[in-house]
Amino acid sequence: MNTRRATSLRPGQFKHLLRVASVTGRMPVRDVMLLWVTHTTGIRVTELALLEVADVLYPSGAIKPEVYLRAEITKGCRARNIHLTHPKCIAAIEAWIAVRLERGWGISSEAEYRGLRPDSRLVMTHKGQAFELAFKHRVLDSGPEVYRACDALQQTMTRLYKQAGIAWQQPLRQANIGCAGARCNG
Repeated sequence: MNTRRATSLRPGQFKHLLRVASVTGRMPVRDVMLLWVTHTTGIRVTELALLEVADVLYPSGAIKPEVYLRAEITKGCRARNIHLTHPKCIAAIEAWIAVRLERGWGISSEAEYRGLRPDSRLVMTHKGQAFELAFKHRVLDSGPEVYRACDALQQTMTRLYKQAGIAWQQPLRQANIGCAGARCNG
């Protein structure tokens, strides 16, 4: 049996990717945060697109060191945890939250969650909106399947790699969320 393994970046490649992301594109602060979170936690792109502020922040506004990924947002409908412990990942999240507050994206009148709406998505487009998910169809040996994928965020990640001259490999964490709410029983 041929087992595929996720491709890893060398440390120099990751540093280069971060440098390029920090000076290109419409949202360099967001893009750097995307890279740090995906590379330090192993979260998939679509899972990241579905994360909400309340998943990452305590009501006090502190960043949670352990984030529970609900079954309805994960590949295969299996809940799991990720850990936000790398200091540069935390700093990147802090910088992104500051951008959101400065631009007034997903804010509430409450002081909890640093003034962000807890049900708003953590990652947003350059227009301050949540990334949309597309419904996809595929046929497996077991029959047809419908799943959701965040093509726009996937394209953003692919663009970052391309701008850095690094080939984006599909195994580098693309999620296809194959559960449609009702199928996931927590």
